[in-house]
Amino acid sequence: MASPSATLSLCSAFSAHCSVAPPRSLSKPSLSLARPTIGFLSTSAASTSRPAFPAAPKFAESAVVAEPETTDIEAVVVSEDKPKREEIFAVVMVGGRQYIVFPGRYLYTQRLKDANVDDQIVLNKVLLVGTKTHTYIGKPVVTNATVHAVVENQGLNDKVVVFKYKPKKKYRRNIGHRQPNTRIRITGITGYEEYPASPNVAV
Repeated sequence: MASPSATLSLCSAFSAHCSVAPPRSLSKPSLSLARPTIGFLSTSAASTSRPAFPAAPKFAESAVVAEPETTDIEAVVVSEDKPKREEIFAVVMVGGRQYIVFPGRYLYTQRLKDANVDDQIVLNKVLLVGTKTHTYIGKPVVTNATVHAVVENQGLNDKVVVFKYKPKKKYRRNIGHRQPNTRIRITGITGYEEYPASPNVAV
């Protein structure tokens, strides 16, 4: 059996190396409403918060550097200004019908007799000539005004069905008809300058 002096020395050695914490109090823990701080090794930190990453830098407009324009070769755009044709129109009578004609456009009229393809024709019954600044109104026609045209084609209109029927008489007639026509292209309007003109009034 160990002596009391040896036991005392052994206890003093243990007390030098170990520290004994005081006993915990059995009092009721206090409730704190403050937001708990999240530690580095806390399990709630991984579930509720995300790691903070540095924000990506926004690219400013000044950061885009445009390539310098080369001044060795200078591109010169030459615009060919073609002379604009005069804005003019006329109202001409062909075969008892009136047509509005423009230079450069084509027109379908009733069949012109003794007119072959590529023939140059002149229309003298000009009722009105209008330009951008003046209007020439005929009484009934504009004297010395002529419309020049060229014959492009001699053709036929679309078929028109003529159906006749009489009830209770056993009478039916189904007839198709295609009216002959002439396609002409207007080439110019001349001879109206000497006629007295009235200025156009904007409505």
